[in-house]
Amino acid sequence: MIHSFEGSDCKGAPGKVVPVVDRNRCEAKAACVAACPHAVFEIRALTAVDRAALSWRGRLKAWAHGRRQAYVVRPHACRACGACVESCPEDAIRLAAADG
Repeated sequence: MIHSFEGSDCKGAPGKVVPVVDRNRCEAKAACVAACPHAVFEIRALTAVDRAALSWRGRLKAWAHGRRQAYVVRPHACRACGACVESCPEDAIRLAAADG
C-alpha cells in the first residue's frame, strides 16, 4: 500500500537517520522518489562499484531494470517519516542511524 506523505508528517530532525537502499532488491520503480516529501532519492544508473558488489540475482534484476536504481542523493534532508520504507514494493529501503 502506497501512502501519500506530507512534509508535516515528517517530524524527525533532519540528519538523525538516513535511508539505506538494498542494491540486491531495488528495481528502480521510483516509489520512494514519489513518496519522499524532501527529495532525498533519485533514480540513476548503477555505478560500476555498486554493480560489481551485487549478487548474481541482484545483477540479473539490475539488468532487467535497465541497470538503474534508487540512490540517496540528499541523506541530510531525511526526516525519518518512513514514507520511502512503506512505499517501496521490493522492501529495499530501511532507515539507519546517521554517522556522526
